[in-house]
Amino acid sequence: MSKPEDNAIPEHAKGEFPTRDGRFSRWLGRVGLRLFGGWKINGEMPDVNKAILPVAPHTSNWDFPIGVFVMLAMGLKLNYLAKASLFRFPLKSLMTKLGGIPIDRSAPNGVVGKMVSEFEAADEMIVVITPEGTRKKVTEWKKGFLHIAKQANVPIIPVAFDYARKAIDIGPAMMITGEIEKELERIKSFFAHAQGKRVEFS
Repeated sequence: MSKPEDNAIPEHAKGEFPTRDGRFSRWLGRVGLRLFGGWKINGEMPDVNKAILPVAPHTSNWDFPIGVFVMLAMGLKLNYLAKASLFRFPLKSLMTKLGGIPIDRSAPNGVVGKMVSEFEAADEMIVVITPEGTRKKVTEWKKGFLHIAKQANVPIIPVAFDYARKAIDIGPAMMITGEIEKELERIKSFFAHAQGKRVEFS
């Protein structure tokens, strides 16, 4: 169990949460959430400008458009990881504009090293990941995001998609300071209440 002081946000990650301008896009996001059944957003993003947002449970392709509408409704400026091979004409410009970060898994320093360097070089960066790594039922989550958060010294903000309540639950900022296995259980406990669209995979 982490001590309260272990969750203190480091100075380099403090600041206003990155946002995008645009009343129309926020309106579009709110409309989209209503059209998808009246989704509600519970909680607010904390005052950090660097963080990793693990989103779970991830059981359906419908998670993506709902996530996009949440991003638009809140006016959030987010990043995501994608294979480097996708950052080519004609997709490169669009991928970059939408916050994509190219990842070459064969690189010597690997994904963790690449992302730690990206965080250190950026003035602000919020990266969304799906720790399950697949839409199918899994018993183990990928731990790379925890290693990145610990080495880059940036907080994790868990975001749960609960289809049973049509609710997006935003958790508190958590610093990763202990053993990775124990920290993974701490993060996963936030999602225990959330039911994915495909219940059998939640």
